[in-house]
Amino acid sequence: MATYKKSGQTFIIDLEKLNTLNSEGCVSCGRKFTLGEMVVKACGAWEGEPKFIHESEAVWDSTINGFVERRCYESRKKG
Repeated sequence: MATYKKSGQTFIIDLEKLNTLNSEGCVSCGRKFTLGEMVVKACGAWEGEPKFIHESEAVWDSTINGFVERRCYESRKKG
């Protein structure tokens, strides 16, 4: 089983990521990204691969060793 570190899954938005990600923006909150902002690659209610979202919109889930979108995480706990 692979072990993932929380610190290895956080990123700072650089110019290349900014140009790539801002066409869609943050799928969690809808805001655009800015240079130097902290983002994480997280799974959520959307289909497909994990996506970059603002760090403040994510929760670290130690059971999956990864980030989950905050609203998705909270809905799992209620269910």
